Amino acid sequence: MPRLAGVDIPERKKILYSLQYIHGIGPKFASDICEQAGIDPDRLAKELNDEELSSINALLDSNFVVEGALRRQIGQDIQRLKDIRSYRGDRHRRGLPVRGQRTRCNARTRKGRKKTVAGKKGVKG
Repeated sequence: MPRLAGVDIPERKKILYSLQYIHGIGPKFASDICEQAGIDPDRLAKELNDEELSSINALLDSNFVVEGALRRQIGQDIQRLKDIRSYRGDRHRRGLPVRGQRTRCNARTRKGRKKTVAGKKGVKG
């Protein structure tokens, strides 16, 4: 199995799609990498020789922040927001949506499963 940027990429897929298994590489960057390395994006990953793999690795190391470094950078950015007590940092701290979505309904992905609160049952004034 070919390894790029410390990640095993699928060998039975085209290199354009295999590159996208690396955290931080999407469709545009994958096509840019293939173009810069002079590799046909329709070739399978297992068809690449060591020279082509090393050229892709060199491009990834020099031009892109990927995998562990990217995850660390994102974590530091979120921690900075929390430390300066910004609104976005506060939303991260509370586990609520950060980008202005409504929370009156929906937002279940961020808030987690429903926590049922007992209501006032049978209380008549």
